[in-house]
Amino acid sequence: MKLGSISTMIGEQRQQNRGARALRGMRSAGFTLIELMIVIMIILILAGIAAGRYEKSVLRAKEATLKQDLFVMRQAIQQYTLDKQAAPASLDDLVQAQYISGIPTDPLTRNKDWHLDFENVLLSPEQTSSGLTDVHSSSDGTSPFENTPYNTW
Repeated sequence: MKLGSISTMIGEQRQQNRGARALRGMRSAGFTLIELMIVIMIILILAGIAAGRYEKSVLRAKEATLKQDLFVMRQAIQQYTLDKQAAPASLDDLVQAQYISGIPTDPLTRNKDWHLDFENVLLSPEQTSSGLTDVHSSSDGTSPFENTPYNTW
């Protein structure tokens, strides 16, 4: 073999080594399909968990709002009855007398369709007439946290 042909062979070998290294670099620069699928599955699982927790937190917020609204309306009914010596005939009486600023919307039904209880119970000896004594939600649902119907709260 001649010296020139040996140097040509060495040059060709180096050229092939560079090409193989470049090809290996291109393969290691990307992700395989299985790696991408695993990452997407993990993201979907985490999104599913987050969505479930979000729905529960929204329901808890609605229940807390319902309890607060019922408390405020019941307090207003009692205060109206003690101040006026007569129970209110409706929730509108509480608004007109400014015991509440407005009739709240039921967070579960999204309407102002409260179930009103009227009884012939007098809260004080000075009370002259009976009327509205309690208020409940008109929702037929049941709380998954307390296992009680909303209309009994």
